[in-house]
Amino acid sequence: MAVWRLGGHLGLRRCLGAGRILSVRWQSRGPQGVESGDGSKPPSKTPKVPKIYTKTGDKGFSSTFTGERRPKDDQVFEAVGTTDELAMELMEERGPLFAEELQKVQCMLQDVGSALATPRSSAREAHLKHTAFPEGAVLELEQWIDKYASQLPPLTAFILPSGGKSSAVLHLCRTVCRRAERRVVPLVQMGETDANVAKFLNRLSDYLFTLARYAALQEGIQEKIYQKP
Repeated sequence: MAVWRLGGHLGLRRCLGAGRILSVRWQSRGPQGVESGDGSKPPSKTPKVPKIYTKTGDKGFSSTFTGERRPKDDQVFEAVGTTDELAMELMEERGPLFAEELQKVQCMLQDVGSALATPRSSAREAHLKHTAFPEGAVLELEQWIDKYASQLPPLTAFILPSGGKSSAVLHLCRTVCRRAERRVVPLVQMGETDANVAKFLNRLSDYLFTLARYAALQEGIQEKIYQKP
């Protein structure tokens, strides 16, 4: 079951009755198991919770937020899956130095997934309103990059992915981010998704690179410089 985060709300695929579940009102019950205040009413039924598995993807198709059915290897799902992979990789590096920022990045990636899962060729205005990706997320990353870059020695040569565990994990996340960007760029060029999504991933890879360098500095490990063999 795919779950998209839509502008602060959790949207279950095709809703799956989630609205009905959330609208159930729980009231106190009397000694005989009936609602207090009216002994003539039978006890209300327990709401049916949707199952994790829906079986709707068993034939290799899945739904976008717009309700369109596409093959699971479609470019849209490739992009969504790669950003999901990136969010998972970021869990490996949630140390105290960057925990708050990286958790916020994970939330931003959920918004990226929502935007990607809303292809413009089948979206209505209401869909786009819910899943628009803000440019402010790009600007915030730039502020974070500048903050860490000001504390690092200037780059005078190519550096190799190196450093301690934190730095290595962040470099790995950077490569996954670049792959996500490569999946998203064709969708932007086709007009299927917001250009801000590609800008965000481009800036995010720069942020992860800078953060990896900063982590190495904090760990007291010297960066390895590329030398022509």
